[in-house]
Amino acid sequence: MRIVFVTVCLCGWLLASTASAQSMGPQNGTLLIVGGGRMGKEIVQEFVDRAGGIDSPFVLVPGANAGEDWDEKYVAKSFLARAGAKDISVLHTRDRVIANSEEFVAPLRRAKGVWIDGGRQWRLADSYLGTRTHCELFCVLCRGGVIGGSSAGATIQGSYLVRGAPEGNTVMMAKGHEVGFGFLNCAAIDQHVIARKREDDLAEVLDTYPGLLGIGIDEGTAIVVTGRRFKVIGASQVVIHDRYWPKVADQKYELLSAGDEFDLCCRRKVQSSAMR
Repeated sequence: MRIVFVTVCLCGWLLASTASAQSMGPQNGTLLIVGGGRMGKEIVQEFVDRAGGIDSPFVLVPGANAGEDWDEKYVAKSFLARAGAKDISVLHTRDRVIANSEEFVAPLRRAKGVWIDGGRQWRLADSYLGTRTHCELFCVLCRGGVIGGSSAGATIQGSYLVRGAPEGNTVMMAKGHEVGFGFLNCAAIDQHVIARKREDDLAEVLDTYPGLLGIGIDEGTAIVVTGRRFKVIGASQVVIHDRYWPKVADQKYELLSAGDEFDLCCRRKVQSSAMR
């Protein structure tokens, strides 16, 4: 498992800048990637259903936030608790030695749904990237589970980490903080894109790494990724930046709305299906 894990991570990063790279989600399991803001009932229900319902075991990962105390009050205020889930664990450390321990990752080995909270994505990378925890997150997907996240918890799921600079979230490309968890390969994921007028921001990243697929997700909106496809759900839109398929003159990006589906391999909007 360790060899496979390292290969997946390194390939996801090294291929990002090559002309032959191919974007792809998990072969098993699902990613639910939310652009921040308030989540509607449709997004919450999608996450719970993909995990097998409210009786399934869930894990919350709050580490993108600056705090250290994530007690029962934090769990009680979570959208999972409000949705009726009872089996909820919290996974948090800043210590990479602890993140590598068998005891720490135990909740992930039974989890069917993992939710990564918002905040600053560099904190997640510093704590977990390349650790046993990172490996076990991939295992959740391999077992058919779901990993979801909003804002920072969305961006960390891509292979290239945008806005990873500890000094501020306006820096798109930060040396030393450019690698995400790689659940969605060969992709850079941005958030709050329309609400914060960030529609053009991914262009800088793709100018440097043209093999990447740039996915900007607005607030209250999500993409549901399974294998080579994703569908859009929620209240707003998704912005696609792609150097593989140049758009018509003067069109810098493509907009997708709720109900639209996108083929990650062909990098094109496709006819909607009963995606599951």
